[in-house]
Amino acid sequence: MFSVALLGGVAAITINHFYNEKQYQWAAESQLRNPLPIKFVGLSSSAMPEGNTNFITASQKSVPAVVYIQSKVEMEGQPTYNNMWDYLYGNPQRNRMEGMVSGSGVIVSGDGYIVTNNHVVEEAGKIQITLNDRRTYTAKVIGKDPTTDLALLKIDAQNLPYLEYGNSDDLRVGQWVLAVGNPYNLTSTVTAGIVSAKGRNIDILPSDRAHKMYPIESYIQTDAAVNPGNSGGALINTDGQLVGINSAIASPTGSYSGYSFAVPVNLVKKVAADLMQYGIVQRAFLGVTIRNVDADIAKLANLNNAEGIYVDSVLQTGAAEQAGIKSGDVILKVGDQPVNDVASLEEQVGNYRPGDKVNITVSRNNSLMSLSLTLRNVDGNTSVVKPEETSMTSVKSIDALGASFATVSKPDMEKLHIHNGVKVTDLGEGKLSGIGVEKGFIITRLNHQNVSTPDDIQKIIDNSEGGILVEGIYPNGMKAYYAFGI
Repeated sequence: MFSVALLGGVAAITINHFYNEKQYQWAAESQLRNPLPIKFVGLSSSAMPEGNTNFITASQKSVPAVVYIQSKVEMEGQPTYNNMWDYLYGNPQRNRMEGMVSGSGVIVSGDGYIVTNNHVVEEAGKIQITLNDRRTYTAKVIGKDPTTDLALLKIDAQNLPYLEYGNSDDLRVGQWVLAVGNPYNLTSTVTAGIVSAKGRNIDILPSDRAHKMYPIESYIQTDAAVNPGNSGGALINTDGQLVGINSAIASPTGSYSGYSFAVPVNLVKKVAADLMQYGIVQRAFLGVTIRNVDADIAKLANLNNAEGIYVDSVLQTGAAEQAGIKSGDVILKVGDQPVNDVASLEEQVGNYRPGDKVNITVSRNNSLMSLSLTLRNVDGNTSVVKPEETSMTSVKSIDALGASFATVSKPDMEKLHIHNGVKVTDLGEGKLSGIGVEKGFIITRLNHQNVSTPDDIQKIIDNSEGGILVEGIYPNGMKAYYAFGI
């Protein structure tokens, strides 16, 4: 038994030695065929070029020019019922409460102009701006544009640090970008990512053709971390230039999950200039109905490639018709910029004003043509569009209610989708303040009768005995009902 055990041990040692020698040889042969060193994933010692990964300079440029925005807004409280009658017939009293909304903004000039998102300040009352050095200012709204979700603010300050405009047309998919803002009230936060895509239409902005609201959605998609509070903040390139305004995220949870979207800076630049000069955006239109070219359209139109934007029809007296664009044409370029979908076409046209001349490259019967056209506004002309009169008239004080009233402007009625109303412009002690009505409330009906002027309110009160039912809407769109006794 001892001899058998000894023999087995010698055999095992011999086999092990032979196996290890062959394994080493195979590994050595493999290494000779592939001389690259084998290392654990993630532990590579090779260095990337500093220019691709060093974000320090860009961060130092951008952080001082990005501000923290806080605005007071009215929020809806829990409904209460004054009596069983109100409860049974669904006439709750809507308690109003004051809330705070926060976001980010970008200083674009040394004298205090700030660009942010429209949804950050859309329903704002007092707007407070906090700079990176903790100085605070009260901001004035210069203008807002819901169709691009942009707004322009102004603070009374000089010699401020600001970001220079870059060129969003030069951005390339895969390029490094930084997002700078104030997520979750964490001020001056910088995150990095790449451009994931361009010309994204995420269908987030309101569209209302009846009120001439035609949104432009051609977002820059990135994977830089963007969260609530980043809205209105800066998207910059590695040179520290502004290339976009961070606006939205795609997320099943409401927090960042890898997809963020920014308004291209070329559009931002144009909108800000319009708001600064005119108080309203001067929007240019081609005067066509269009759709993306897909394989079916390419086959139907006998196109060689499924690219460009197909012209379904041309509007009479529009810019396209005057330039000779026809139904069935495929638009390929606006100026020198290629366009391959509706979103990118709207973005490029949105960079111009009515009256501007631009060359449009189209494919007609597989032949390229360059047509020069003069862009027009939504009304079909090249006139400067002016803000509609927003000052209210017929201001009247009604002592019995302890309030002053004024007729509502046409733009406010269109925005709230109402046809009449009287706005509470001033509120003291009296019937309305006693039942919880807040300044800015728009009364649309009293005792089921429409009201359009302060005189209508006075007349209904004078002819009423007993109670008054008040129906109306707040500037943020929330409807409310109140009741009081004469």
